[in-house]
Amino acid sequence: MKKFLLILLFSASSYAQYNGTGSVTQGLAITTTANLYNCSGGRIAAVGTITASDATTWTVPAVTNYTNTSFPFASDLNNACNGHNYANATTALAALNGTDIVTIDPAGEIITAYIFADNYFEMYINSVPVGKDNVPFTQFNSNIVRFKVNRPFTIAMLLVDWEERLGVGCETNGGFNYHCGDGGLVAVFKDANNNIIAKTGTDWKAQTFYTAPIKDLTCPSENGALRLSVNCNSADSTTGTNYYGLHWDRPLSWETASFDDSAWPTATMYTNATIGVDNKPAYTNFTNIFDDSANDAQFIWSTNVILDNEVIVRKTVPQALSVNAHSALENQIRVFPNPSKNDFHIAADAAIQSQIQKVSIYNLLGEEIFATNQYVDTIHLENVSSGIYLLKVSTSDVEISKKIMIE
Repeated sequence: MKKFLLILLFSASSYAQYNGTGSVTQGLAITTTANLYNCSGGRIAAVGTITASDATTWTVPAVTNYTNTSFPFASDLNNACNGHNYANATTALAALNGTDIVTIDPAGEIITAYIFADNYFEMYINSVPVGKDNVPFTQFNSNIVRFKVNRPFTIAMLLVDWEERLGVGCETNGGFNYHCGDGGLVAVFKDANNNIIAKTGTDWKAQTFYTAPIKDLTCPSENGALRLSVNCNSADSTTGTNYYGLHWDRPLSWETASFDDSAWPTATMYTNATIGVDNKPAYTNFTNIFDDSANDAQFIWSTNVILDNEVIVRKTVPQALSVNAHSALENQIRVFPNPSKNDFHIAADAAIQSQIQKVSIYNLLGEEIFATNQYVDTIHLENVSSGIYLLKVSTSDVEISKKIMIE
């Protein structure tokens, strides 16, 4: 009896160290589904439940629609599990007969989305389910989702980094049973004319709903809507049965166009090297799509791509812009000198200047290094490495990009 009381007191003391809004679990979950999907060379995609200190019960790694037959599967871009190892997007699209297209607006345009997710995604357009990942864990695959819709429309995606050690966010890797896996999403959306109308980047929102493993409940923090675990230890180990997990309820109607995500954090971008895709054919066969030289998509996730295991991302695609409006802004704005050491000048007539709402500069990692919400005729940059950067000029309905070079 004394031993039992001591354990309870120790556990309560441990939970008291946490200062946040999440529901806290500790240890491994109870497996409820042994495996959602079998794939040669793949990992077990199990599902479990675990009860938190506040008596709530959570499904790990997440509640999904994988077994929901009314939620359509995405089409394969590259899938080693079923032999659809397409070498390029043209071949993958040729394998489709049109029955895969989900109609949201009968008079809308057909949009084609190309998606690589580590590990699993579910996509909604204006709250309509349009595609879910074929492979919940591994082998790594990529997907095509096609739908007919009018612009503007809202993309909402559930992202899940699967786990082998249910409840503590870990998998076997490198000889360690408790390795913290990582996530990542890259997606490109094209219209019927093969023009990119949306791509993953910092113009998306990303919110976290499950973080694990947490080894020390004093390490996570919150800042408004930000759920931060940057100070938490993610080192591999051979034992982790006492690790914690943090869980948050998904908000109602998160998949709808009317949901207010304005307070959500901006998505964080990650390099290809950080995600580790350079040896995965499901990605490397399609770098012409995901790494378009003029309109490059970036891997996104929440603020912690290693510890955050359930994330929702959202993006609203605006009304289609006329070619004339875009060309007019492109032709009427000059940036000089280019290349330059520090100072760039922007030339535009007074009518254009009054319409400009943002001027920004990004490095090749997609990180914003300069921004102002008005027209400026001179941008002075200090302590910036030499190389190629992207300058963006935006009005209320048009955005143009110009490459600039710092010597």
